[in-house]
Amino acid sequence: MSNEILEMIEEKKYTRLRKQLTEMNPADIAGIFEELSPKDLPIIFRILPKELAAETFVEMDSDMQQQLLEGFSDKEIRDVMDELFMDDTVDIIDEMPATVAKRILKQTDATTRKLINKLLAYPDDSAGSIMTTEYIDLKKDMTVDEAFDRIRFLGVDTESIYTCYVTDKSRRLLGVVTVKELLLNPKDMVIGKIMRENIIFANTFDDKEEVAGQFRKYDLVMLPVVDKEERLVGIVTVDDAIDVIEEEATEDIEKMAAIVPTEKSYFKAGVFDTFKSRIPWLMLLMISATFTGAIISSFESKLTVFPALIAFIPMLMDTAGNCGSQSSVTVIRGISLGDIEFKDIFRVLWKEIRVAVCCSVALAAVNFLKLWIIDYMIFGNFDSGKQFAEIAVVCLTMMLTVIAAKIVGCVLPVLAKKIGFDPAVMASPFITTIVDAIALVIYFNFAVLMLGI
Repeated sequence: MSNEILEMIEEKKYTRLRKQLTEMNPADIAGIFEELSPKDLPIIFRILPKELAAETFVEMDSDMQQQLLEGFSDKEIRDVMDELFMDDTVDIIDEMPATVAKRILKQTDATTRKLINKLLAYPDDSAGSIMTTEYIDLKKDMTVDEAFDRIRFLGVDTESIYTCYVTDKSRRLLGVVTVKELLLNPKDMVIGKIMRENIIFANTFDDKEEVAGQFRKYDLVMLPVVDKEERLVGIVTVDDAIDVIEEEATEDIEKMAAIVPTEKSYFKAGVFDTFKSRIPWLMLLMISATFTGAIISSFESKLTVFPALIAFIPMLMDTAGNCGSQSSVTVIRGISLGDIEFKDIFRVLWKEIRVAVCCSVALAAVNFLKLWIIDYMIFGNFDSGKQFAEIAVVCLTMMLTVIAAKIVGCVLPVLAKKIGFDPAVMASPFITTIVDAIALVIYFNFAVLMLGI
């Protein structure tokens, strides 16, 4: 918060403060409000012009919104909600406690309340849950002049007026036309002659992450949403798509780090909330890691013959885990962007095998030089009679574990997606545990085979 604004608040110079705030972006104002004390927040919010107050309210986090709503009168709630677009209203109600949500719904008219309840009924991960019902619809037999009259009539309460959708009497989606196309045609031109019929649209129950992906793929700023009968029921705008992309990216990162996803930001989540999000996977991975311990224990008596081999277990396991993580993260990213599908599994596998062979040869070669020059010649860590065999065991294990790790890392996410699991779950921690066990099995079997132990 700037010192100037803080000074105006302390000195209660609300007229100057109002003038200053009206020149700022709503997102920046919301950032300032985060630093206000609970007693100052309602006071400063009330000095904002009605429209700016509503835009700022949307930019606030849910805790701050709840704090304001609980202190608002019914009229203040009604004034704020009247200025919001339908999708923002639904999002706010969805995040509020039941008592606050009921107060908000009480201040809406019957038609709006029915529409809000309908939108709230859509699954949280669906296109219907993020769409707004405020859009410009035209008829194909309208003229350009009539279309502009309708845009002027509906535009005040519509989130975007640039793209207009053409529907029939049953609201079935027929085509799309932009304001630019309307401006470049004569006033008496019929909409049906200039509309484009090749429309990209989503269904109300389509996954919202896939819908957001269409914005990236087709460079969209808006996407129509239809029901089962292909009747236009709403639109998804680019700002909502960006929110979905950010939310899904955060969720994937948390899953890839073995954390149960949470909607709260880092500082909003309490210590116990953070503990609960982290401990399930930590418990599972700790238990699964006991399998690698069991593998080491089963070869313990044989390793005592060549104790130098024990020192290379961490290096082999870490390298295998890193190789598996590289492949899994790359493939998961490709899946999330729509570049990789199940039908591509053999193409992915063939590419990763070739990459793995190159990586394994390079790593094994460097590892051989390091083991021979530093570990054997300088420090004398190997048995002088079988030093070459011991080094060969480590290097061959390195090659095979790198190849195995990259195969596991690329295949598991694709298979997970096919059977309905989130590919992000198959990322670093889970795959690392699997490839660690593979690395140990390969290592000890090579040792038994080549060293005769």
